[in-house]
Amino acid sequence: MDETKLTVRISRDLVENAKLYAAQNHTTLTELIKSFLQRLPAQHPLENAPIVRRLSGSLSQNVTVQDYKDHLESKYGQ
Repeated sequence: MDETKLTVRISRDLVENAKLYAAQNHTTLTELIKSFLQRLPAQHPLENAPIVRRLSGSLSQNVTVQDYKDHLESKYGQ
């Protein structure tokens, strides 16, 4: 994983409080920030999921949602 430096501007009080919290929890400010950022939802969460990669291309591009509904209706009836 490539890492990069990040410069942010926040109040000194916030930084000192975060450093104190990190020390009390046996971690670093970097790890706290990284942990927070990892919890943000990904913009394209399923694009690289293994199941998506494995199933990609298994259906014709001409298949529609209606085709799927028709299939379910014929399989299970109403």
